[in-house]
Amino acid sequence: MFIVCGEALFDLFAVGDTSTGIAFDGRIGGSPFNVALGLARLGQAVGFLGPIGTGFAGERLMRALDLEGIDTRCTPRVDAPTTLSLVGTNAAGVPSYAFYSHGAADRQLRAEHLAAIPAEARAFHFGSYAMVVPPVGTTQRALVEREHRRSVISYDPNIRTNVQPDLAVWRDTLDWMLPRTHVLKVSDEDLALLYPGRSPDDFASAALAAGTSWVVVTRGGQGATGFTAAGRAEVPSVKVDVQDTVGAGDTFQASLLTWLSETGRLSMPAIAQLDAIAMRQALGFAARAAAITCSRRGADLPRRKELS
Repeated sequence: MFIVCGEALFDLFAVGDTSTGIAFDGRIGGSPFNVALGLARLGQAVGFLGPIGTGFAGERLMRALDLEGIDTRCTPRVDAPTTLSLVGTNAAGVPSYAFYSHGAADRQLRAEHLAAIPAEARAFHFGSYAMVVPPVGTTQRALVEREHRRSVISYDPNIRTNVQPDLAVWRDTLDWMLPRTHVLKVSDEDLALLYPGRSPDDFASAALAAGTSWVVVTRGGQGATGFTAAGRAEVPSVKVDVQDTVGAGDTFQASLLTWLSETGRLSMPAIAQLDAIAMRQALGFAARAAAITCSRRGADLPRRKELS
C-alpha cells in the first residue's frame, strides 16, 4: 500500500461577476490529493494521510476520497477550516492568486495521528507545502525519519511561494530529504527557483551523491530525464492538444510509482539499480499518462485502462 501525505484543499476559480459579487467554481485539489487520486485510478492500493476539516468542505473532500477508493483509515478529522486557493484575473487580465490557509485543517497533522497508518504501508509519498509549514511539516519529517530505512520514500518539492515565500526553507527541506528519498521528482521550473543557473544534470549528480536513489527532472513540453547511479535516460513529451496542465506533474508522479509497483521494482534495492532501459520505460509510461491529463480540463487524471 502507498500512503500519500500532505494537503487536500479547494481551488476556487472565479467564473464571472454576479449582480452582488463574484461567482466561483470550487474544485477539489492539492498536489498530494491529486497523487493519491492518480494512484487509485491507476489501480494501486493507496491511503491518504492528511487532516480533513469537519465542515461542509471537509465532508466533500471525504466523499471524494471514498468515491475514488482511497483508504481513509489514517485521514484524521479535525475541527478546523479547509484551505482555499482563489484563482482569478486582475484588471489587466493577468492571473491572480489568493491563498487562505492560516489555521486550516491540512496543517494540523500531529505525531499521534501517525499511529493510524495501516501496517501494510510499504511506500510513502510527500510533497508540496505540507513539508514546509508547521506543525504538519515537523510531523511529516518525523515520519520520513521513521520509515526511510524500511519503506520507499517518494518526494516532489512542488514549490508554492504563495504559501511559503522563503526559498531558503524549501532548499533546506530538499537538502534534508535528499539522503532519505528513493524517488525524487522535481520540475525544471522548481530547480530554476531554488538554484538559478544550475543545470539539471549537475543537481542530479549532487542528489545521487547525497543518497537519493532515483532523480527525475520533468521539463514540461520538453520531456523528462531520469538519473540513477546505473545510468541516465531521457524521453520526449507526448504530443497532445493541451487543454491545460493542471495535475500533469502529479499524474507523472503517480505513474512513476505505479510503474515501479507493476514491474516488481517497488523496493529500495530495485530502484537504486534502475538502468537506462528501465528508466525509459518508466518515464515513457508517465509521459503518456501526463499527456492524457493535459488533454482534459482540470486535474482529471487517467485510469489504468486508458494506458493499456
